[in-house]
Amino acid sequence: MNAAKFLIIPLVLAVMVGACKEQRHSNSDYIDPDIGGVGHLLQPTRPTVHIPNQMVRMYPVRADYLDDQISWYPMSIISHRQGELFGIKPINGGASDDRWGYRLTYDHDLEVKRPWYYQAWLVDDEIQVEYAPTARAGIYRFVFPGDEFSLIFQSLQQGTFAVKDNKVIEGEEEFMGMKAFIYGEWNVAGEAGAETETVASPRRLEQKTGRAWISGKLPEQKVVKFKYGFSFISTEQARENLEKVIPGWSLKEIKEQGKKVWEQKMNQISVKGGTTAQKRTFYTALYRTYERMININEYGKYFSAYDHRVHESDKPFYVDDWVWDTYLAHHPLRMILDPEQEGDMLQSYVDMYKQSGWLPQFPLTWGDNPAMNGFHSSIVMLDAWRKGIRGFDIETAYEGMKKNATMATMLPWRNGPNCSLDSFYYEHGYYPALHPGEQETVPQVHPFERRQAVAVTLGGAYDSWAVAQMAGELGNKDDYDFFMKWAENYKNVYNPEKKLMWPRDAEGNWIDIDPKFDGGPGGRDYYDENNGYTYAWQVQHDIPGLIDLMGGRAEFEKNLDNLFREDLGRRKWQFWAKFPDATGLVGQFSMGNEPSFHIPYLYNFTSSPWKTQRRIRFLLDVWYKDNIFGIPGDEDGGGMTAFVVFSMMGFYPITPGIPWYTVGSPVFEEVTIDLSNGRQFKVIAKNASKVNKYIQKAEFNGKPMDIPWFSHEELVNGGVLKLVMGPKPNKALWKDADVGFLYEK
Repeated sequence: MNAAKFLIIPLVLAVMVGACKEQRHSNSDYIDPDIGGVGHLLQPTRPTVHIPNQMVRMYPVRADYLDDQISWYPMSIISHRQGELFGIKPINGGASDDRWGYRLTYDHDLEVKRPWYYQAWLVDDEIQVEYAPTARAGIYRFVFPGDEFSLIFQSLQQGTFAVKDNKVIEGEEEFMGMKAFIYGEWNVAGEAGAETETVASPRRLEQKTGRAWISGKLPEQKVVKFKYGFSFISTEQARENLEKVIPGWSLKEIKEQGKKVWEQKMNQISVKGGTTAQKRTFYTALYRTYERMININEYGKYFSAYDHRVHESDKPFYVDDWVWDTYLAHHPLRMILDPEQEGDMLQSYVDMYKQSGWLPQFPLTWGDNPAMNGFHSSIVMLDAWRKGIRGFDIETAYEGMKKNATMATMLPWRNGPNCSLDSFYYEHGYYPALHPGEQETVPQVHPFERRQAVAVTLGGAYDSWAVAQMAGELGNKDDYDFFMKWAENYKNVYNPEKKLMWPRDAEGNWIDIDPKFDGGPGGRDYYDENNGYTYAWQVQHDIPGLIDLMGGRAEFEKNLDNLFREDLGRRKWQFWAKFPDATGLVGQFSMGNEPSFHIPYLYNFTSSPWKTQRRIRFLLDVWYKDNIFGIPGDEDGGGMTAFVVFSMMGFYPITPGIPWYTVGSPVFEEVTIDLSNGRQFKVIAKNASKVNKYIQKAEFNGKPMDIPWFSHEELVNGGVLKLVMGPKPNKALWKDADVGFLYEK
């Protein structure tokens, strides 16, 4: 053999090894923002491009993944699913009247969607679009096919634009009683202008629709760049936001900065084993959890819609949360991954209370949206406190918790002081329901959302438990005793004959209904978005008490089994015409809505914990595929996908407010969480696979586990949960486990 060949071979191998290192997967490579892009019945996910938990969020405005045309590219969104602000659109030719409604046709396969970067090819116009965000600013890059270009701008709410010196655009949009601002610049010369049209609007008698444009000759490279700052304070602040982070014109630089931030977030949890599809589902779910809440502090000051003032502060101010959805898994996940940030978010809740007089229910950008029912921020406050998070003013938080519990109306979708139905609840311990066809007599009741009498009673019991427990933490025995009595109000709507939570009228009589179907749209006369079979299990704060109501562990398990097997009693289209939120059906169980999340884990309270392992794996395998249908219901900005993150790792916070986790069935052979205190928590599931889903043996920190539970303290101290998995259940494992001590009063 020629000696030269011996020299070439090591060189080739070295190059190959180097290439492999360069191509090494980052966890962020598994993210696919198109997962869930077609909603089963209601909302799809959006391919949101943003920096984690920051105020500039962009996605192409279109119906869903099936829509092959884009209406606008926005500068940001208002709040999750609340609309967009300041649209921009590249077009060939001038800004003629017919171009404002023109939609941009794109090719799905030529669209690049990463959390930190977006690119599309507009096939009809032969224009390439690129975008990269920062926390408070963003930059677009457009490549045109000919010698001329145009960019057009339109207010997507109610707004105006002004163009200065043919090189700067300033915009202002009004929405829900507050304003947003942009300051933008482009990098090429051209003729620019702006106009405002007053038009009739379904929402307002008059609406100001702002339009602006720039047109001109293209430079040799045929590239036009547009960069902008975004603000909720002023145009001048938007300009400052831009100049601080995008002083130049390099989109690539902004893209790389964003990529590093996302890689850091995704690398906080590393996994081994599992399939590529499972990793795509897992890391996409993790990415979704960072869309909310968002920090709207702009370099030392922020505008609050809770008192309509600009505040000076060096602390973050977080908005955009739907706590009915997020208290279950989203907030608990953040308490593990970033407890300091969670403390800042809860302090933002406290600040909103000080500014407005109430702890908000859904603290959106524009103020509190009293959506759904319950004051579940109380549960989050308690959960955080018991997990050692001290970054918020607990005394003021408790003041707000108590005020909401005793002075705010419990009516769904209503803000303000209590009403006659609340007074009835305080005296009798349940919300009274109306009989089918009975006319509503209380004017404060929302005409569509109705009383939701059973759901309100159950949610109020859990909230009262949280207030009581926090009172206990603070040494307030009188409040503890008072609210613990209210925590048992769930018993007042349990019908022992039906073994379901059941509506009763003001005289205390059970109302004759079909719990599968009655109650109007979404069952809202009695329940909320789900029927009586789902609400049978809404007693997370006192599961042993619920077991006793149902007649003991055997009956409890039998009822659980029946939930997953009970038929709808009608065709699916008939059911969904009334319950469109109750998707992801398995029997009467609805995987597509948040109240169901804890239910599969309830088998860990029975003599058959192995059924939790079976159910969780089945639900993950069936409903959370890595494709456009891979979210079974409304994803709710991280509310649902946090459940996926927990469940795929192999544990779940079944009762927020009790700092313990119950064990499920890990998808991966190994999961490692890098904790903020410098330690690691590991879940090792030896032999885990699609078939090997059952736990044969379990240890925590080398010691056998006699219950399928471990504490938050054990997790953050750097624990190791070690499981041996197999294809058939170990029915003896944890068969007689008793975790009633966790729920002792």
